[in-house]
Amino acid sequence: MAGHADIIIVGGGVMGSSIAYNLLNDSYDGKILVFERDPLYEFSSTPRSAGGIRQLYTTDINIQISRYSLQCYKAFPETMAIDGEPAEIDFKQRGYLFLAKEDMMSHIEDQLVVQHKYGVPSEWLDKEALSKIIPELNVSDLAGGLYCAEDGYLDPYSVMQGYMKKAKQLGARYMHEEVDTILTDRNGIMGICTKKGEVFRAPIVINCAGAWVPNLSERIGAQLPILPLKRQIFQFDVQTPLDKPLPLTIDPSGIYFRHEGAALIAGFSEKVEPGIDFHWDRSYFIENMWPILADRISNFEQIKVNGGWAGLYSHNTKDQNAIIGGYPNINGYYVAAGFSGHGMQQAPAVGKGMSELIRTAKYDTIDLSPLRVGRFQDNDLIIEKAIV
Repeated sequence: MAGHADIIIVGGGVMGSSIAYNLLNDSYDGKILVFERDPLYEFSSTPRSAGGIRQLYTTDINIQISRYSLQCYKAFPETMAIDGEPAEIDFKQRGYLFLAKEDMMSHIEDQLVVQHKYGVPSEWLDKEALSKIIPELNVSDLAGGLYCAEDGYLDPYSVMQGYMKKAKQLGARYMHEEVDTILTDRNGIMGICTKKGEVFRAPIVINCAGAWVPNLSERIGAQLPILPLKRQIFQFDVQTPLDKPLPLTIDPSGIYFRHEGAALIAGFSEKVEPGIDFHWDRSYFIENMWPILADRISNFEQIKVNGGWAGLYSHNTKDQNAIIGGYPNINGYYVAAGFSGHGMQQAPAVGKGMSELIRTAKYDTIDLSPLRVGRFQDNDLIIEKAIV
């Protein structure tokens, strides 16, 4: 036996590190080991995300999570400071904007009601108001847009590093080894075994391994409706700069775009076969995305593609929402997975909730039970209509 702990977290990205931080910050005094297979985080989903932070959701639970997480990110530099050095995350509150055509109006009216219920300052913008935010925008086919000025985007890698460094300062230990198997007996969780064959004992294992969650889970008979899906992001420059910094903007086609420094990035959730794939395809952008972008903003007609990258969604095939909490009938086994592209946005609230659940056996800050593992068996799905 190589070692022991009170809690083992599998996956040291933003989700695993947020959970480790929140546990220790909430005065948990047990030993926490975080296992991360990729020490450089080269293929981690966190630094490959678009970094968007929004409250523009359609379900109560996602809005509550986003509302809490937004406040955490606003205070992040000071909260996560180490030895007086702020943990800067380059959070730019430039807004989130869903462009809408006439046939989308009824859905947006419903969204505004539930968002305002929780204090989200979302608003409907007509064509004239849209043009004030993005003067170059082609609004000819639009009815308007759903906008929240509080939202925006940040640097995901810096957030992950902030949580990681603070968790380590509070006592978490990071192990850069790949977990091969979660160990169980008839009483529940026993620990993990690494690819090297080393065994680490613990009565609690939290599976936060992103796209690799289902494979680990299936080995102990714990099925989860999660598949890895490739998502591409492309970076480009424009010959004629825009007058104003962009909000993170989602076109009715589903293509999103925003500024990344002086450059821009764009992405789209294209249909792909499930699997681990980090190849990005410049021709996909040129053939499928560029014409739509150029039609929406004339400045995008003349661009230079600088590069791109691909990351993985931990895609929940049932309702595209997070799967959080204890796994039924396996004592000590917890999951935080299936975020379907929303993990970066939801990490602060999920970390806090998991800390409460593990320490006190109940949620206090936000009731995350609607996202429980057992909802699939109960046929109690969370249908989120604002999926990007």
